[in-house]
Amino acid sequence: MLEFIPHPAGHVVAMRVGGIVTAQELQRAIDAIEAAKRDHPVISLVAELDDLRWMTLTALLKDVGYGLTQLGDLDRYHRAAVITDKEWLKHIAHLEDRLFRALEIRTFSTREHAAAMAWVGELPKGAHEDPEEDGYHGA
Repeated sequence: MLEFIPHPAGHVVAMRVGGIVTAQELQRAIDAIEAAKRDHPVISLVAELDDLRWMTLTALLKDVGYGLTQLGDLDRYHRAAVITDKEWLKHIAHLEDRLFRALEIRTFSTREHAAAMAWVGELPKGAHEDPEEDGYHGA
């Protein structure tokens, strides 16, 4: 099961993942990520993962394949918030944070949900549409 979670920031793709993830569900997530990348110079992700059991083989292959295509595009990703209380998922997220330095990955417990959503909604300096949000207040 993969469902989208509303987020007030347009550059954020947020989803809840649980149970068994199919290739069709994963394709919906990929499509949402690609749409966000078309509309925004940088995007961020939220993944709530507590009930995740596994992916179908087709979904796993699609996930790995898509991930490989994104290696040259990592500068388009700003942050990823992983919301989970499962220790093994936290360890995987920390490993990915070390491997993919261009993308800041941070884990949050389920009780820190609001903090995760706020953190992932922040844009890097220079990426705001309104220059004043980046600290520019005129000449």
